[in-house]
Amino acid sequence: MSEKFDVIVVGAGPAGAACANICAQNGLKVLMIERGEYPGSKNVMGGILYRKQTEEIVPEFWKEAPIERPVVEQRFWLLEKESMVSMGYKGKEWAQEPYNNFTVLRAQFDQWFAKKAVEQGVLLINETVVLECIQEDGKVVGVRTDRPDGDIYADVVVLADGVNSLLAKSLGFHKEFKPDQVALCAMEVLNMPKGKINDRFGLEGNEGCSVEIFGDATQGQLGTAFLYTNKDSINIGVGTTLSGMIRAKVKPYELLEYVKNHPMIRPYIHDGEPAEYLAHLIPEGGYYAIPKLTGNGVLVIGDAAQLVNAIHREGSNMAMASGKMAAEAIVKAKAKKDFSEVGLDSYRTSIYDSFIGKDLKKYKDLTHTFEANPQYLNEYIPLMNRAASQFFTIDGTPKREKQAKIMQSFTAGRGKFGVVKDMYQAWKVMK
Repeated sequence: MSEKFDVIVVGAGPAGAACANICAQNGLKVLMIERGEYPGSKNVMGGILYRKQTEEIVPEFWKEAPIERPVVEQRFWLLEKESMVSMGYKGKEWAQEPYNNFTVLRAQFDQWFAKKAVEQGVLLINETVVLECIQEDGKVVGVRTDRPDGDIYADVVVLADGVNSLLAKSLGFHKEFKPDQVALCAMEVLNMPKGKINDRFGLEGNEGCSVEIFGDATQGQLGTAFLYTNKDSINIGVGTTLSGMIRAKVKPYELLEYVKNHPMIRPYIHDGEPAEYLAHLIPEGGYYAIPKLTGNGVLVIGDAAQLVNAIHREGSNMAMASGKMAAEAIVKAKAKKDFSEVGLDSYRTSIYDSFIGKDLKKYKDLTHTFEANPQYLNEYIPLMNRAASQFFTIDGTPKREKQAKIMQSFTAGRGKFGVVKDMYQAWKVMK
């Protein structure tokens, strides 16, 4: 292409499509490059989409987007080998507009979301790999693709190429991520009739349920499993940090099979027909792993910028928000005709001043603390399950005696001081 663009967006996932859409809405000439056969063909996530950030890109999107179910219940399960402690919230207000969040299938949603950008005037090119950024005098001025005569130029290049962003790494924006900064998730889509899903999860109509699962699902390693209800299928998955998998010497598909056969989970997915198997990397490094976000003629957004809050399973919403903020910074830079790092720096400040930067900062030490202290997962969760079993077993023992025995079981291994220290440490990284 001899034509020059205002913006080239590398990657057509939620971050890239959001950025391209807002740029085009503001009259910029935008090219979006996707390496897959179509947007979503290479993209994977558990399946939760939040309403607010999506609506800021496409108002009332739920009226036309290929969503599965609005989520009305969020459950949290603490697993032991043959038991679980369950908690959560269910609210009928989430079943009404404007909703809170939805379950989605990425292959369908990403195509639709990218199409909305195309409708705004974005040029989308699929099945094209960006090999490197073209630099002149220390400034990114375009990209080199794997197509013949594949050099394309623009005032700004936006890197939305995922967690393992080789382009950002080649520019020196980040080093190789450590095994404890990246998680590997394996998931499966199981087809199941809508009526059976509703019966098993206690749902009505098109209501959805999400289940986050901790403890034995990851065999004591730092991570979570999940169950999400779609219209006529269920997403089940599990992920841990790469360092956890290495330490436990377990493979992703082995861990997924373990979860599927867990006695607390198996009844929910029994007779489900396997439809699709997927695996993907998730940025887990948090606040300390955020790379350089802005350079001369270049911005980094979404997973490529490590913008994921694993504690609250927030990824797609942060991706879209970062794409929107990047677009807004580019529009300002265009008005001033200044695409230098300084001219684009409002994007970086917007990220750190927003809920993204503040939430990631809030939990900045949590992942390291829980990985360095495995007792939180492999000691305290089993203790909670056993305590619940003892307390709710009616065997003639006075409740005061039960409470005393439960407290003794919690302090037997680590002592009173050790338990108090652990609880204080957990509170400190969560507050």
